[in-house]
Amino acid sequence: MSILIDKKTKLLVQGITGREGEFHTRQMIEYGTKVVAGMTPGRGGEKVLGVPVFDTVAQAVGATDANTSIVYVPPRAAADSILEAAEAGVKLVVCITEGVPVVDMMRVVRRLQETGTLLVGPNCPGVISPGKAKVGIIPGNVCIPGPVGIVARSGTLAYEVIHALTQRSIGQSTCVGMGGDPVHGVGFLEVLEMFERDSQTKAIVLIGEIGGTDEEKAAAFIRKNVSKPVVAFVAGQTAPPGKRMGHAGAIIEGGTGTAAEKIAAFKAVDVPVARFPSEVAELVAQKLATHKKLPAQPQTKSRK
Repeated sequence: MSILIDKKTKLLVQGITGREGEFHTRQMIEYGTKVVAGMTPGRGGEKVLGVPVFDTVAQAVGATDANTSIVYVPPRAAADSILEAAEAGVKLVVCITEGVPVVDMMRVVRRLQETGTLLVGPNCPGVISPGKAKVGIIPGNVCIPGPVGIVARSGTLAYEVIHALTQRSIGQSTCVGMGGDPVHGVGFLEVLEMFERDSQTKAIVLIGEIGGTDEEKAAAFIRKNVSKPVVAFVAGQTAPPGKRMGHAGAIIEGGTGTAAEKIAAFKAVDVPVARFPSEVAELVAQKLATHKKLPAQPQTKSRK
């Protein structure tokens, strides 16, 4: 199994006729993802890389039964693109777009709570289930199928960790780049819950960074709801207070959101924290070896 995407995923690319949309559509098709439709207003009836293009998401879904969408559109149009997909019944939307206004995302998140559509992003690298499907920009050539689920705020750090795991022949079940914007779709808690339920996932890697309290909340959630071994890495351990580290959410303010606080929260729930990304693979190998030797533990109930 895997979470969010698999071989049954039918992908719609919003913005497929743009340079980035076409480039990454080619990559996703070559990886084996079923890209069934594209969408650009005014370009309906055309084809890109053999994929039919529609004027609206509703038309694309009606013609192809697309169940997943990926958004490659400019920031000013991203929110409306996400909502258009949700209104058309798409169950999962991945938004790659960077620079989406926070006020727009606040509107999107409120509406998605009503539609039930899951959102990954914005400003994220997307999702990949190695050997099954790729929705986004995570390099497929560094991934191999296996038992480790990864959830990360930082895309580039996720790539580095995936590569380190693969170098040790430790494969991945699904890798989720959730993005680091202050207002976004699924976060650590939702993905941890999915991995806890996924039979293929035997261990979990959580890649956080300074700013906010998401990692502290994840640590508390792990204590109560996750029975599988977890390894963490927190980026920005040497960042000075007030220094922005790549993401709008990665800002330390008022003495909160520091790496030290996040590391302490993980260690308090017996989650080892790597000192650098490549050390994650070593800690995961240790966890997997130890976990195999332990008797099976009853699964804890996931939050509703």
